[in-house]
Amino acid sequence: MKRIQQKKLESSISRQLTHPDFSFIRHLTRKHPRVEIFLVGGAVRDALLGRPTKDFDFIVRNISARALERTLKTLGSINLVGKTFGVFKYVPKNTKNKEAIDIAFPRTEHTLLGTGGYKDFSVQSNPTLPIERDLERRDFTINAIAIHVTWNTKHGTIKKIIDPCNGIKDIQKKIIRTVGKPEERFKEDSTRMLRAIRFACQLDFTIEQTTARAITQHIHRLNAMKQETRVIPYELIGKEIVKAFYATPRRAVELLDHYGAIQAVMPELLRMKGCPQPPNWHTEGDVWVHTLLALDILDSRRFRRAFPGAQRDAEVLFGTLFHDIGKPYTIKTPERDGTDRIRFSEHDIVGARVAREICERLRLSQFPEETPLHINADHLHWIVAKHLMIVKERLQKMKATTIEKYFFNPNVPSEKLIQVAYADSAATIHVGGKPDLSNHRYLRTLLRRMRGSHTPTRPLPKKILDGEEIMRTFKIPEGPRIGSLLRIVREAQLKKKIRTKKEALALIRKLIQRYVNS
Repeated sequence: MKRIQQKKLESSISRQLTHPDFSFIRHLTRKHPRVEIFLVGGAVRDALLGRPTKDFDFIVRNISARALERTLKTLGSINLVGKTFGVFKYVPKNTKNKEAIDIAFPRTEHTLLGTGGYKDFSVQSNPTLPIERDLERRDFTINAIAIHVTWNTKHGTIKKIIDPCNGIKDIQKKIIRTVGKPEERFKEDSTRMLRAIRFACQLDFTIEQTTARAITQHIHRLNAMKQETRVIPYELIGKEIVKAFYATPRRAVELLDHYGAIQAVMPELLRMKGCPQPPNWHTEGDVWVHTLLALDILDSRRFRRAFPGAQRDAEVLFGTLFHDIGKPYTIKTPERDGTDRIRFSEHDIVGARVAREICERLRLSQFPEETPLHINADHLHWIVAKHLMIVKERLQKMKATTIEKYFFNPNVPSEKLIQVAYADSAATIHVGGKPDLSNHRYLRTLLRRMRGSHTPTRPLPKKILDGEEIMRTFKIPEGPRIGSLLRIVREAQLKKKIRTKKEALALIRKLIQRYVNS
C-alpha cells in the first residue's frame, strides 16, 4: 500500500478508535497483555474508501471466552451468539449507538452439503487461530482485511495491517472478487452472489470476470429447495435487493437482470421488456425502457429541483419500478384486439396487485419503519394503484374534497405518490421530444391555492361545521343526509366560496329550502 494511503487509513481508523464505545480496547489490552484485537470487514474497507460506517466488527485472539465475557460485562451488556460461533454482541454503557458491536474469536467455516444455504455450515471458533485463517473464510477480498489495533496512552492506534487476499489492491482497482474460487464461496452461501451485486451498486465497483461468470452460472441456486423448503429464505434475497436498489436504482436493476437474478426471483418484471407503448406518447421505447428512464429521473438534478430536500425513499424507488408492471398483463392492440390504439385498461389496478405479491414474496417490508429502506406493502399498493391520478384532465374534474382525501390525508403517502408520478411523466417522451409536466405544475398550484400558502406543510383550514351542529341547528336526525351536507359545506369551503360558520349555515339553509320546495 502506498505510504500516503496508509497514512490516510491510519488517520481514519485512529479517529474512529477514539470513540468512547471502543474503550474496551484499552481495558482488554491493559488487563490481558497477550490479547490481540483486530478491526475487520466493512469498517476497514470503508475507511480505505473514505466512507462513513456504523459497521464495526472486531476479532480477538489469545484470550479465553470466560475472561473476555467477564471484562466486557464490566463495560456494558453482552449477548453470546452461540458457543461455536464465539460472537459477543457488545453494547457499551451510556452509548448513543443502538447497534451492538460484534466482538468475536477467529473462526473457520465449512459447508456441509454445498447447498448454498446459510444454515448449511460447520462453524468453529478458536481463540488461538491465526487471523489469516479467519480472513480466508470471508466472502470477498475487499472484506478480508484486518487491522491489528492497540492502545497507546490516549487512544486506539494501528499496529499492523493484515491483507492476505490482496483486498487493498482490489479496493484500489474498484473490483469485487471472491476470496478463493467463486464457485466454492457461492456453494457455501448463495446469497453472496446478491451481495456481490449489492456491493457493486453501493461502492460503484465492477465485478471481476471470474466472479461474474460464476454468478451467472449459479444464480439459479437462489431458488434451490431441500425437502420442499427453500434453502435461501426469501427475506435474505429481499434484504440484498432492497439495499442494492436503494444505492443505485437503475444500475441495480440492470445488474440483477444481467446476472439472471430478476428472472430467478422477480420474473414479473421481465414482461415489461418488449411490451410496446403508443408511439405518440412514448417515443422513448417499450415499458422496460420507460421504467429505466423513470428510475434515472429519481437521481436527476431535475428531480431534486422539483422536490428540494426530498430524501431517497425505498417506497418511491419501488413504486417507480413497479408503476407500469401491470401494462404487459393488460395490453390490447389494434392488430390483436381491434382497439383504436395500444391500450392498457386498469393496468394501475393490476400492477398494484402484482407489486404487492412481489413485496410480500420477497419480504421487502422487513426493514424498520423509521428507516428509509422500509417498504409498507399497503403504501406500495396504493402508490401503484393511484399513479395515474395526477393527470391534468383528471385533476380538473376532481372535487376539492377528493383532492383533500388523496393529498392532505396523513394516512396515505401522497408526497411519495407525487414523486413517482413525476418520474413517470418526466420519462414519458412525447412526439415533440419533451415530457409534459403541466399536470404537476397544475397540481402544485391547486394544492397551494387550497392551502392558501406556498408552504408545502401548511394544513388545510379546519372544518367550519360538524355533524352535531347541523343536527342541532336544523333539527335533522342522524343519517346519511348529514354526511352529504358536510361534504357540500367542505367542498364550498375548500373552494373559498364560504369562509365563516355563518356562511356555512346559510348555505345549508338554502339547500334544505331547495329540497323542501322540490
